[in-house]
Amino acid sequence: MKPTGVIFFPAFDWAISPTHPEREERLLYTRDQLFEEGIMDMPEVREYHPRLATAKEVSRVHFCVPDVESRVTQAHMVSAGCAMVMADSFMQKEVKNAFAIIRPPGHHAMTVVHGNRGFCDINNEAVMVEYLRRTYGIKRLAIVDTDVHHGDGSQEIFWHDPDVLFISFHQDGRTLYPGSGFTDELGGPLAYGTTINIPMAPKTTDTGIHYIMDNLVLPILEEFKPELVINSAGQDNHYSDPLANMSFTAQGYAVLNQKLRPDIAVLEGGYSVETALPYINMGIIMAMAGIDFSNLREPDYNPSRFKESPGNMDYIRALIDRQLENFRGREAVVEANRKKGREFDSYSRSIFYDTNYLQEEQRLDLRMCPDCCGFRRISSSCVHASGRQYSIYGICLPMACCPTCGERARSDYDEMKKKAGYNYIYLQDRVRDEYRTFDCGSAEETVL
Repeated sequence: MKPTGVIFFPAFDWAISPTHPEREERLLYTRDQLFEEGIMDMPEVREYHPRLATAKEVSRVHFCVPDVESRVTQAHMVSAGCAMVMADSFMQKEVKNAFAIIRPPGHHAMTVVHGNRGFCDINNEAVMVEYLRRTYGIKRLAIVDTDVHHGDGSQEIFWHDPDVLFISFHQDGRTLYPGSGFTDELGGPLAYGTTINIPMAPKTTDTGIHYIMDNLVLPILEEFKPELVINSAGQDNHYSDPLANMSFTAQGYAVLNQKLRPDIAVLEGGYSVETALPYINMGIIMAMAGIDFSNLREPDYNPSRFKESPGNMDYIRALIDRQLENFRGREAVVEANRKKGREFDSYSRSIFYDTNYLQEEQRLDLRMCPDCCGFRRISSSCVHASGRQYSIYGICLPMACCPTCGERARSDYDEMKKKAGYNYIYLQDRVRDEYRTFDCGSAEETVL
């Protein structure tokens, strides 16, 4: 039997602030528990060592303003690099599955990065997904986000990608940051139905979450047939987490992982540093490695506290029916959208960076291509913490686009370089694996 790959990067030299939930000691107790219990020395587990992500690997996903080097810390680059180490270990068949226990997290980071939002600067899973596609030719993937907060960054990045199924179950956005992740958020016009959100009521227990896994998540995965399943493994659904109001247990997380059977899991949130994270991480490793976890319990665990209400189960059943219908009807909606005849689908929005208190104004245009998923044009403006306002224009050309979209996207990039009004123009050309940044002030172009 192959082992489970594990990489541990606690980033003990990085924190948002000394008293912030996302600070140096967040994984301290996890580290101690793993080594005291001897988990890392067991033959069922193989430990790997971190590496730095490169600017090019980050640029496959993000427009970092003004650039990767000035926007992204070394800790974030190592965190993303760890996810790719786990991808390599799995794809090269060294392990049967892999778990990256890392920080800083990433699932709130969107395509454009002006700062830190939801404790995230760059999106570790998204960087790993594009690395898998470029390096190993993987096309069709699923991301199942089990963080208590809606994975709005991952959703935005893959919103227009019909080959990435994004499923997020989380505490209802009406009660928790980031205030999104509702059932009518189902993906862009050419990728409709490949975003599935599962907003749960506060205090949902293991029973409710496992029912959702068995009756919604697993059936959808079976029908979508991804080549890889990635678990965006947030651990703040735990009953003791100080930033949320759910009632999941460490045993519940282990059983969930056993049901989901992810190929790669990547740690996201989880801020009950002492009373939850060591037990949850132990449970996930044990479940992935096939080690008996039946005796795993938190010190204060009391089963009488975790009873699912009949009313919440009724809500969950109705939610499952609705989302199965949305998923299974997706192709008809996409076909109808293609027939509308417009060249671009456009919308504007405001994005708040809660960590840095920045407000971004953004407009997106999607080319409604009849032959592929189209390409995106994004214009964005934001006043940074330094007081400087940045206005940028970015073009995202996906690897699966058709030649017509490729030519149009590159032509648009060349035309935009001649126009005034922006500080930087970016081209994210995944077809050629080429990433261009044009500095409008100096008229200099950087190519990665």
